[in-house]
Amino acid sequence: MVLLRFLAPLLLAACVCASPSARFNARRGVPKVHVQSYEVTNKTTGDTLPPLDTVYHFDQLIDHDDPSLGTFQQRYWVAPQYYQPGGPILLMNGGEGDATELIAYLTNYTITGWLAEKFNGTVVLIEHRFFGESNPYANLSAESLRVLTLQQSIDDYEYFLKNVHLPIPGGDQVGPDKAPWILFGGSYSGALASYTMYNKPGLFAAGYASSGVVEAITDYWQYYEIVRQFMPQNCSADIQAVIAHVDKTLESGSDAEIQSLKDTFGLGNVTHNVDFAWALEGVLTLWQNLQLAPGPNDTFYSFCDALEVKDGEVAGEDGWGLEHALAAWGSYYKDGPFLQSECESLGISSLSTCLNSYDPTSDLYTNITVNNWYRSWRWLLCNEIGFWASGAPENTPTLVSRLVTPSYFESQCTYYFPEAFSSPPDTDALTALTNKRYGGWNVTTERLIFANGLRDPWRDTTVAADGSTNLGSDLNPHLLGEGFHASDMSILEGDANPSVRAVQLKTLQYLSQWLSEWKPSA
Repeated sequence: MVLLRFLAPLLLAACVCASPSARFNARRGVPKVHVQSYEVTNKTTGDTLPPLDTVYHFDQLIDHDDPSLGTFQQRYWVAPQYYQPGGPILLMNGGEGDATELIAYLTNYTITGWLAEKFNGTVVLIEHRFFGESNPYANLSAESLRVLTLQQSIDDYEYFLKNVHLPIPGGDQVGPDKAPWILFGGSYSGALASYTMYNKPGLFAAGYASSGVVEAITDYWQYYEIVRQFMPQNCSADIQAVIAHVDKTLESGSDAEIQSLKDTFGLGNVTHNVDFAWALEGVLTLWQNLQLAPGPNDTFYSFCDALEVKDGEVAGEDGWGLEHALAAWGSYYKDGPFLQSECESLGISSLSTCLNSYDPTSDLYTNITVNNWYRSWRWLLCNEIGFWASGAPENTPTLVSRLVTPSYFESQCTYYFPEAFSSPPDTDALTALTNKRYGGWNVTTERLIFANGLRDPWRDTTVAADGSTNLGSDLNPHLLGEGFHASDMSILEGDANPSVRAVQLKTLQYLSQWLSEWKPSA
């Protein structure tokens, strides 16, 4: 395994900064990269080309096991500015969201565009089935979602490669037997890249999985353990103290004590204790939004500063202690915009409605309109991959209430999809099957690069998990920098940190070698 680690000391306090809010308790995907314009010209001739946000449509099969059901329009976008005939095609999947958010991945601000420029190739961004506007059916009912599976999504790649006519010179002659295709993905789509190359060997010339969450896990409490290890020590100490107090009160306190605790956070109307405990988890998931380029510039750090900066003084490594931390966290939730904005991002304005997971009539469960990424993603979680982020086991430090367990999330599957789940799914059995089908941590697929970040809360689902015995090889490189979630996909992150740049340069080296060895079979 190639370990590209340049470790920096942990921060004890962070600046007071802000960033846009992300969806509550559902961090996902690759870093969003912003560019000023999508206008492009051919880098060789200077000719004006269609802008990068030009939408193309591919007639994708609704069901690869039953082609008679017809096709749906799957959206994709193309970066033609670097392409010269004979160059590789870099295919990236938009993952669990509207792919228009990732059009910048067609530019050289990102690893896909940067590599396309180096190789005189083109980037193709394809939208995942049942996300954005690439929907086989007009709604997201359980009946419609039956064809949202990992295997159907993998099969989408093969059908696309063998049938698409790309809007580039010679674009009707770029099948995988005539041109080298390289599969890219980050986070879930990074796992999908691994699953695809494991399931369909030889289809792609090479692949790149950034923060690829390859091991499906039911009880993924380690998400917060990685946060605990790398976050400011004082903030960690105080959060642990508050959570220990919360669990003790919820488990053995009087009704009056429990109500007083909820009122401290402005959550007195939250009926169910586990919903209240889960609400405290939300702000911690903001760790996944961090990146190296801007430094500590995120809501996560502003939250820690609310706890650790008192009268202009920063707490030591042990924090200020329970009394101050409880009051400060309570004020942050009660007086600040965090919870309200998180709920509004899910289309729910009422906090009590948003934080009531036991109401099967909630819009969160009953809204089956398309382009509702959270519902589509939940279908995959409930059926195949789990990833329930919960409290740590007993005798292990925890940032999250131990009342939050996998069963809490599994029961919600029956509310989201009552037609499919009359009882909570056996996620242990489902995740075991997924790992058996697609290799999980144990994949050794040749010409597949795994790139990971030491500070990524999803790292223990990747091949860079603590204790992993799969060390990779020159044909299956494992690259590890000190970044966060999919940091290596942003060229700006490489500018900011030498370990991330080392991952990017090593990727260039491996892909250059493999492309030089690739031969068409047609």
